[in-house]
Amino acid sequence: MLRALEIRDMLIIDRLDLDFQPGLNVLTGETGAGKSILLDSLGFVLGWRGRAELVRAGAEQGEVVAVFDLPEGHAAHAVLEEAGMPSEGDELILRRINRKDGRKTAWVNDRRCSGEVLRQLSETLIELHGQHDDRGLLDQKGHRSLLDAFGAYEAKQSKVRKTWRDLSAARKALATAEAAIADIRAEEEFLRHAVAEFDALDPQPGEEAALDAQRRQMQAAEKVREDVARAFQALSGDGAEGAMGDAMRWLEDAAQQVDGLLDSPIDALGRAFAELGEAAQGVEGALDQLRFDPHELEVCEERLFAMRGLARKHSIVPDDLAKFGDDLRTRLKTLDQGEGDLADLTLAVREADAAYDIAATTLTEARVKAAAKLDKAVSAELAPLKMERAVFTTGVSLTDAGPEGRDEVAFTVATNPGAPAGPLGKIASGGELSRFLLALKVCLSQTQSGVTMIFDEIDRGVGGATADAVGRRLSALADGGQVLVVTHSPQVAALGAHHWRVEKQVKNNVTTSRVVPLDDGERVDEIARMVSGDRITEEARAAAKSLLAAR
Repeated sequence: MLRALEIRDMLIIDRLDLDFQPGLNVLTGETGAGKSILLDSLGFVLGWRGRAELVRAGAEQGEVVAVFDLPEGHAAHAVLEEAGMPSEGDELILRRINRKDGRKTAWVNDRRCSGEVLRQLSETLIELHGQHDDRGLLDQKGHRSLLDAFGAYEAKQSKVRKTWRDLSAARKALATAEAAIADIRAEEEFLRHAVAEFDALDPQPGEEAALDAQRRQMQAAEKVREDVARAFQALSGDGAEGAMGDAMRWLEDAAQQVDGLLDSPIDALGRAFAELGEAAQGVEGALDQLRFDPHELEVCEERLFAMRGLARKHSIVPDDLAKFGDDLRTRLKTLDQGEGDLADLTLAVREADAAYDIAATTLTEARVKAAAKLDKAVSAELAPLKMERAVFTTGVSLTDAGPEGRDEVAFTVATNPGAPAGPLGKIASGGELSRFLLALKVCLSQTQSGVTMIFDEIDRGVGGATADAVGRRLSALADGGQVLVVTHSPQVAALGAHHWRVEKQVKNNVTTSRVVPLDDGERVDEIARMVSGDRITEEARAAAKSLLAAR
């Protein structure tokens, strides 16, 4: 509910503070008094497009503040949450400044915000209806949601949304699989050749490092064995061992001729000969252990070089060969199994499409029934508004499938029997359009809540019983909610729960507009003025009292 509106230096308003109430709020006044300025100012603070120059002449900037009461669960809370501006309590304060140079700044609860956030909030706070309304009921894009709210078949809508999500997911899975298989099929020849190479070589994790170590060991062993073999040859019978044996025999023969003279050298040489034999035996054992097969080295090198060549071919390190080979086999297996997977995914799409078709058809049938019910309800409302010959039709036609079904909804009218039907805003005249909008809004009002409705001269061109019917419907709409109506009709003004008069005043050659709340006596005079014009007669006052008494 709009609780307060503060306007500073906008057009011919210098300072204006208004406190609105629940129920039907009526604004009256002579033509040009400034009623449209109130709507321009309200539209400005809500981010609507409007007049470019709103700042009052001589002022540096204009400012508008609107205060709304937000009950728990109001749609504006979700908008604020999405914009990163969580609501604080049950009050919403919008403030917007328009500087003389055209720059505009907006705040929501004292936090800066964009014009887009204001417009999103406005859709949850205010509905403006009138002859030049291009936002609410005249916008065909919103007709389907209005019909859905009137029909109250939320379960069917939820079913359509779920089956659409399932269908979209199934289609995405199929498309992803088809794309993956197409990519793999394009390299099928490469995959089969590469997998054959990997299967033939069968590289194992860590094998390259092990082969490299084995190769180095065998290469080192070949060089060491050559040195050990030469050492063994030097120590063996043809070398040091043979020479020492000869020396021992020569000394022993000589010792028999020199009594005890050579005993000590012979003992030392014996010990050395024993040590030399032990050394030769050890070298011979090491030589046996260093024995290797050159063919084994060749085989090791060939496998090592093959692994390194395969790694270079695929631009990977040798340690990743085993994993890379498994990946290639998986891709080839995906290709080989792809046809079966595609068949399963295609079947899933077909089943999801069938489920969506059933849900969408059921929703279409519900919409067609709700459309007929709405047409009947609007027709019943048109008769008291002196439009009994007009025909209102809710058209439901097929369009592209989507999460909200596959129906397009459009409200059309024919103002006279046999006349062609067309969109509301193009077929109906100003007065007819206003009454169409009112009748439609009355029928749809049971599905709307928490929105302040504004009707701008919706009673233009009607009077008498028709104007009374308009007023009573506006009053019914305001029951339990809030309606603001700008009117020139005394019948409508008399039905208001709260009444303001918009008037001009001239002070120091400066014209300004002000809004005056009216008490019961002032209401009689204002309604009498609306009945008789500038000269208020007793008959007009009597008529005004009669209208007020008939509320």
